[in-house]
Amino acid sequence: MDDKDSIPPPSAVPGDNPALPSAEAQPTSREPVGGADGGGTVVGPPAPEPSTSHQLQPREQPSSSRVPRFAAPSSYLRFKTGQSMASTAVAPPSPLDKEQRLGLSAIREFLKVRTSYDVLPLSFRLIVLDTDLLIKKSLNILIQNSIVSAPLWDSETSRFAGILTATDYINVIQYYCQFPDEMSKLDQFRLSSLRDIEKAIGAIPIETVSVHPSQPLYEACRRMLKTRARRIPLVDLDDETGRETVISVITQYRILKFIAVNNEHNTVLLKKCVRETNLGTYDNLATVYMHSTVLDAIHMMVDRNISCVPIVDADNRVLNAFEAVDVIPCIKGGAYEELDGSVGDALCRRPDDSPGIYTCCEGDRLDSIFDTIRKSRVHRLIVVDDENKLKGVISLSDILKYVLLYGEE
Repeated sequence: MDDKDSIPPPSAVPGDNPALPSAEAQPTSREPVGGADGGGTVVGPPAPEPSTSHQLQPREQPSSSRVPRFAAPSSYLRFKTGQSMASTAVAPPSPLDKEQRLGLSAIREFLKVRTSYDVLPLSFRLIVLDTDLLIKKSLNILIQNSIVSAPLWDSETSRFAGILTATDYINVIQYYCQFPDEMSKLDQFRLSSLRDIEKAIGAIPIETVSVHPSQPLYEACRRMLKTRARRIPLVDLDDETGRETVISVITQYRILKFIAVNNEHNTVLLKKCVRETNLGTYDNLATVYMHSTVLDAIHMMVDRNISCVPIVDADNRVLNAFEAVDVIPCIKGGAYEELDGSVGDALCRRPDDSPGIYTCCEGDRLDSIFDTIRKSRVHRLIVVDDENKLKGVISLSDILKYVLLYGEE
C-alpha cells in the first residue's frame, strides 16, 4: 500500500473541515476496487445501505440537477486495515536468523563460482554400461565393483542414455510380481528394455538430465532438485564431432561433502536446530520390522516413492534402515525367491564397510550435521527422541533444498 492509499484525502473524513461540503455529497468521488486492500479505483454507485442515525445524509437537490450518490473512500475502513497490518507485521530478524542467512548466502555464492568438475576427486574410476548389456550381467558388474549405479551408453546413437540405479532393479521386481508368467523372460531382458518395463508397470520414468562439467555447481544442484534425481552425470560434448562423453557422475552426498569440507567457516554459522529449520519428514512415516519380508519393504518404498524404510521394534525404537540398494544383493544371480526372506537377513548381505545409519535429535543444529557429513559417509539421518524412538527422516535432498532455497522461495 503506497502513501496515497494509507492516508485518506481530507474530503473523505466527515466533519474534518466545516468549510467543505459532506464527502457523500461530492458528485465525483472514487471507491477502491476490491475493498481497502485494492489498488485501483472505479467510479460508480455504492450498494444500497440502510439509513442509520449516525450516517451522513445527502442534501436534497432539484430533480433537474440531482446526480447519483457516490461513496468516498472510508477513513474508518482504512484505519482498520492499518491496524490489521500493524498486528501482522513481521518481527525483525534475530541475530540467529541473520547469522543463518549469512552462512546460507555465502554457501550459495561458493556454489555459483565453483564448477561441477571441481567436485570430482583427483583420480577416480568410471564404469559405463552399454544399453545392449543383459540386466542380469549388469547386476553382477555392480556387485563385483561395489557400486550401486552406473551411467548408460547407447552405442548405436553414441549418446548418453541415463543412469542405472537400484530403482531400475526394483522396477524389474515389480514387473516380476505383476507378470509372473514372464519370469522366464527376465534373464533375456537387456538394459535397453528398462523403459519398456517402466511403461508396463506404470512407473514414472526418471528424467534423463545431465550438466556440462564446466557449468556452475549451483546449476547442477538446482537441476537435481527440480528432477528429484539423487545423482547427475557430467556430460561433455565434442564441438567438432558432436559426440558426447560421460565424464563422471556426482551425487548429492558428494556435493554436500564438498560444501562441508571447503566451507567450514560458513557452515559453522548454521546454528539453527532441526526443529527450527523444519528439515525432514515426520508425518505418516513408513516402517518395517526385522521379520518383515524384503518384498514388503520394496512395495512400501514404491508406494511412498522413497529410497529408505526405517526398521523399528514393537516399541517404535529404531534398529536400522532398509535401503533401495539392499535389494541388489537379494536378486544376485536371478534368485528372486530370496525376496520372500526377511529384512534382517537382507541386512546380513551388506558389505563389511557398510556405514550403517546415522541418527540425530530435533535439537541438533545444522552445523553439527554438516560436521558429520564432513567426517562420515552419510546418506540420510534418522531423527529419534531421547528413548531412540522414531521421530522422522532427513534425506540429503532435504538438506540440499534447504541450503539452496531457504529464504528464496
